[in-house]
Amino acid sequence: MIILGIDTSCDDTSAAVVLRGEQILSSVVSSQTDIHNKYGGIVPELASRRHIEMIWPVVDEALSAANIYIDAVNAIAVCYGPGLIGSLLVGCGFAKAVGYARNIPLVAVNHLEGHIFSAFLEKDKPEFPFISLIASGGHTSLYIVEAIGQYKELGRTRDDASGEAYDKVSKLLRLGYPGGPVIDRLAQQGDAGAFDFPRAWLPESFDFSFSGLKTAVKLVVEKDAAMLENPSFLADVAASFQAAVVDVLVRKVESAIIKTGIRTVVLSGGVASNSGLRTRIRDMADERQVKVFLSSPSLCTDNAAMIAAAGYHHYIAGDTAALDLNPRAYLPL
Repeated sequence: MIILGIDTSCDDTSAAVVLRGEQILSSVVSSQTDIHNKYGGIVPELASRRHIEMIWPVVDEALSAANIYIDAVNAIAVCYGPGLIGSLLVGCGFAKAVGYARNIPLVAVNHLEGHIFSAFLEKDKPEFPFISLIASGGHTSLYIVEAIGQYKELGRTRDDASGEAYDKVSKLLRLGYPGGPVIDRLAQQGDAGAFDFPRAWLPESFDFSFSGLKTAVKLVVEKDAAMLENPSFLADVAASFQAAVVDVLVRKVESAIIKTGIRTVVLSGGVASNSGLRTRIRDMADERQVKVFLSSPSLCTDNAAMIAAAGYHHYIAGDTAALDLNPRAYLPL
């Protein structure tokens, strides 16, 4: 059972070929970082135009790397939301065209569901039920995953996603885009206690909020802009900011474990590749004696392999999409 996955939800054009929903035969990602870096963030119009240029070369490379022809594909799984609508249109339009031309079934996959299923592409796979934290540039959400296709949302961000906060703070510190990797590296050189940045605990709720934290960093920077030339200052701000983000993410997961009694946790999304978060979540898991599953860094960020993995289960359940499938910028799981 071979699934071709396609993801153009944001700024990466990706395609992958996955066998039986768990074995990656190929995974190709075309990054747009160089395009958006000079703007300090993603420019939606530029992203969609680049997808148009790269979608066929990326799919062709994924098929070649898997050493198969398009006719060997049993189904095409495409991300149809949530994401940037212009970007999603490219992937959905391409998938529908190829599916129609080659008479290949089409499967529609929610991007968030794809992140959850990235864990099933690893050698060690979680057992149901489990708690899933999705932390990325566009999403910070906490779910109970009871079974395939059965998801219960515990909480979500009320404003900025955690990855979005990283990008915005990176811009404030003039560190470039994307902010996650550079802040993570700097944080390892700084003092996490140098600045007492706020944590939005939101008691009695599993929701998240990071806009106040971003504003707190902005006030520190505006107080003495000349300090942006000081490497030690940048490292201390990065470390203190990261500590605040990680504290909230780990505490919310821990609270979910206590409330639900579920003993398995899965982390996914771009922020799940953060070294500080991975260390803290492992420590918490050891203390609580729960199992934690962390996707490989290449599977944390947006990729089509996770879309194919989720799409496989939709296909074998007979859940296929018609050619009138339209992408949706906002799409709850």
